[in-house]
Amino acid sequence: MIGKYARASSAILLLAACSISSENVAAESDPLSGTLLVGNKGENSLSFIDLESGEETARRDTGNQPHEIAISPDGQLAAIVSYGGESIDIFDIAAMDKIETVSLAPARRPHGILWLEDGRIIATTEGSDNVTVVSAPTGETQQRQIAMIATGQKGSHMLAVTPDRSRAFVANMQSGTVSVLDLNKLIKITDLPAGTVPEGLAITPDGKTVWVADRSGDMIRVFDAESLQELAAIKTGKFPIRVAISPDGKTAVTSDLGDGALGLFDVATREPAGKITVSGSADSRQVTILFSPDGKMLYVAETGPDMIAEVDMTAGKVVRRFKAGADGDGLGIVIDSVAAKK
Repeated sequence: MIGKYARASSAILLLAACSISSENVAAESDPLSGTLLVGNKGENSLSFIDLESGEETARRDTGNQPHEIAISPDGQLAAIVSYGGESIDIFDIAAMDKIETVSLAPARRPHGILWLEDGRIIATTEGSDNVTVVSAPTGETQQRQIAMIATGQKGSHMLAVTPDRSRAFVANMQSGTVSVLDLNKLIKITDLPAGTVPEGLAITPDGKTVWVADRSGDMIRVFDAESLQELAAIKTGKFPIRVAISPDGKTAVTSDLGDGALGLFDVATREPAGKITVSGSADSRQVTILFSPDGKMLYVAETGPDMIAEVDMTAGKVVRRFKAGADGDGLGIVIDSVAAKK
């Protein structure tokens, strides 16, 4: 493992190199209109960044060690985990205020999180070796119900869910496996061997394949989401810590922390399709990646210099960087539906 992602002595130089303001470098297409949310795990806060201006408009307190973020299906709310605790904070995005804290106790250390169309919130809770399912508020008191699915594995860290919401796939870092869960019956189906330290994973929009990155093995494995058979094992760059699939389902992208770069893979052929340099250095401690809904932009969390890089996927380069809080990592995006540019 690369230190707590190894903050190198050259961090000051890296910050100077990465601090490109939104005024200095323009995107090749007009900026999106909307909000980028960033979980700042080093200072227990959530940043709200206006995508048109590239400026932070608010920063709010969160629970202990905020990491991953999930946006509600209607785009109005954001849920952010407290990885150092046992809760999820709910924020009103337009108001930029916290409106609820959901306790997951006795489950602990929530990390990966998704908000499903039926209102359920599902999160890995690796401190208790399970996944926690939170219901939508119900009844006069708007209470939420909590259910847990045991993985029986160590380091249940990230998760992905099939488009029909019937199955969840959970990367178990310390066990070297991916757990397959039945979300209707709330039971585990099986565990798949997935390399040395599997962490990032994503499912294609058609629900047919699951892409799992083994960060220590510098490898991405592709599984059939139905039969669960391994279909391919592909060499990546150094330390692939996250995976994202483009909204059109054509391209898989790895966040290669060790290279400060993005690895591109053709989903249909399961072959490497190029590379985009972001910082070009492990010192940037590049982690989370997130596509814009139209797939034109990819947002990349550089936790070293506390920046978020905006990558134009057509041009294949960084076009802007936004300042976030300390160790800004988890990302969420909401596009203004009326003003969004197609």
